Amino acid sequence: MKKSSIILIIIIAIAIAMILVIYTDSSTYSTFTQAKEKKTELYVVGVLNKEKQLHYEPTKDANHFSFYMYDNDSTECQVVFNGAKPQDIERSEQIVLTGKMEGNVFHASKILMKCPSKYNQDQIEVTESAATPKTAYIQ
Repeated sequence: MKKSSIILIIIIAIAIAMILVIYTDSSTYSTFTQAKEKKTELYVVGVLNKEKQLHYEPTKDANHFSFYMYDNDSTECQVVFNGAKPQDIERSEQIVLTGKMEGNVFHASKILMKCPSKYNQDQIEVTESAATPKTAYIQ
């Protein structure tokens, strides 16, 4: 094969790989019902159920936090996050979870919160699980 043919094949392969990465990462928001059916990692958006207790005991396990949340279809589900409790989750207006269902429990790997702020109205807090401990504020 000619050198130009090999280079062209490599460029086409890289372009196909980039297209696949873009399409697999650009998922839409799902509900807990859809998460039960798919068994893959999805984004679920909803609000915290403030009537039920948040379970976080850092003296027993600092990387276990669970709570109940309603999705956009008003379906309630228990959420387990393997990380520290995000600061001010009780004040959050909206929560976006990244994770997957295991049985009737949603296991979140990331929690994104839209929190009301006195100074920055559109401040969003991003919290990831203990495997990748990062917290950042996006404005």
